[in-house]
Amino acid sequence: MTTENPREPHEPGRPAEAVAHVLYVRFQGEGVLAEDVYQGLLALLGEVTPVVEALPPDAALADVRGALRYFGRDAAGLAEIVRVRALARYGVDCTVGVAANPMLARMAAHDSPPNTPGTVRTVPDDPDAVAGFLARKPPIALPGVGPATARALCAYGLDTTERIAAAPLSTLQRILGAATARRVHAWAHGIDPAPVTPNAPARAMGAEHRFDRDELDPVRRRRALLTLADELGIRLRTSGQIAARLSLTVRYADRSSTTRSRALTEPTGHTPVLTATAYALHDALGLQRARVRSISLRAEGLMSAELASHQLSFDAAEDKARRAEAAADRARARFGVSAVRPAGFLDVA
Repeated sequence: MTTENPREPHEPGRPAEAVAHVLYVRFQGEGVLAEDVYQGLLALLGEVTPVVEALPPDAALADVRGALRYFGRDAAGLAEIVRVRALARYGVDCTVGVAANPMLARMAAHDSPPNTPGTVRTVPDDPDAVAGFLARKPPIALPGVGPATARALCAYGLDTTERIAAAPLSTLQRILGAATARRVHAWAHGIDPAPVTPNAPARAMGAEHRFDRDELDPVRRRRALLTLADELGIRLRTSGQIAARLSLTVRYADRSSTTRSRALTEPTGHTPVLTATAYALHDALGLQRARVRSISLRAEGLMSAELASHQLSFDAAEDKARRAEAAADRARARFGVSAVRPAGFLDVA
């Protein structure tokens, strides 16, 4: 179960580690957050606690246990401070999950009802409350459980987190293997030992396509991905940079969103590689009748192309594709960016 905007004070004599102290903050602007806005929002979190982990493109984790006594508020109270400051300074509202660990905090934030931006959802640090919150959730709701693992569990009747938690670890090991079973077993009991790790967000650049109406057609979504990957590839090569990761964010009609990312085989700015990775990320979501409002791609982990190594290839087709890409770049430099476009190009809003 969850409680909304609680105001229970820290109990005297109770160690700070035993109360909800992790915030998962999901910033909710119109479209993709501009890089300077996202950096500003991270700095805003840094005013509350130095333990902030950036989760591009629109989220962050914060461990506020050291700030509870300083501000004289519980974690939910600090979440409200973050909300008010984000709205006042950047006009960006946020949904915040509050819990005792990053997994539960993330799930609490994503558990908010549709069309209700700007809520604070708390999972109390009590075994019964955690069990009640997790009980009827499907396996896919656990961060880290993908479609393949969820299908394997459901095939054995383990279609809720409650049933997974009740299953013997040895049974899960036979289904999933030892390492995965241990992780899933812990998650089903609300246990996540991963700490909030302070980091600096990797340099990145992004592009977004907003559909004129909620899009159901997967072909048009793939055309949008082709267009965005082409744009990112051009921008990367023009600026002399390459990307190490590609992130896909799909926003739906109910204002919810899904973000997935994947490390590239090697850092690159080659459009076909970016396009293939974007397609793979999209296909892995298994969207069928989803009403998609917008799609965005984000190239992350940028570095200078001069500093990166490149694996030589003896594939004549790849060599031909790279030479064609270089010729297209020269044509764009001379006649404008619209001089050469993919056959399935969509106008980006």
